[in-house]
Amino acid sequence: MITVKFFAMLKDKAGTAEVVIAEQPATVKDLLDVIAGRFPALKDSLSCGRIMVSVNQEFVKPDAPVRDGDEVGLMPPFSGGQEQQGFVRVQTEPFSVEAEVARIKKTSRSIGGIVTFLGTTRDISRGESVAKLEFEHYPGMAEKKLAEIREEAIRRYGLIDATIIHRVGTLPISENIVLIVVAAVHRDEAFQACRFCIDELKRITPIWKKETTPDGVVWVEEHP
Repeated sequence: MITVKFFAMLKDKAGTAEVVIAEQPATVKDLLDVIAGRFPALKDSLSCGRIMVSVNQEFVKPDAPVRDGDEVGLMPPFSGGQEQQGFVRVQTEPFSVEAEVARIKKTSRSIGGIVTFLGTTRDISRGESVAKLEFEHYPGMAEKKLAEIREEAIRRYGLIDATIIHRVGTLPISENIVLIVVAAVHRDEAFQACRFCIDELKRITPIWKKETTPDGVVWVEEHP
């Protein structure tokens, strides 16, 4: 049997967050055909070519094999409280920017520059007013991808340390969502690494945003 998890708008369309497939398809593509047959409301979404698929929390292509006991995640494009080893966290509770900067400053006396990115909820999106935002994530996989981003940033830019925190759940307007703090010997590397982290977070981390507007709720797929 294969466990299939639906996220964000796919969960809404399927009417469930998880289903167990008793059939044994050979590939991801075959599995998607089975799911489309069982959930007609998902057929267009699964055939559009934009859905991302993971097998056992690793991204795969349509021709990847699937086996008995696998966990498959079906995810729309990313919008981009457990603690991961190191300094990557996904949590519901607020964080302190000052405390995180102070913590990272204590890691080394060689730090010459610290750059932060703070993402906050805003009251307008695509010209529409927004009353609240909800963030959903794929537990385990989201933390894993954030850890990969942190490790790659440290390796690529020679950072001394880096912190990435993302909140999930329902957040009112003007709340902090995401915090990235990077420390390096020189400022150039710190600026480049901070931009890399937020861009990669939006690109590969399974976190989605739903906005409540006067016209209803909207799952946000694309961000600048």
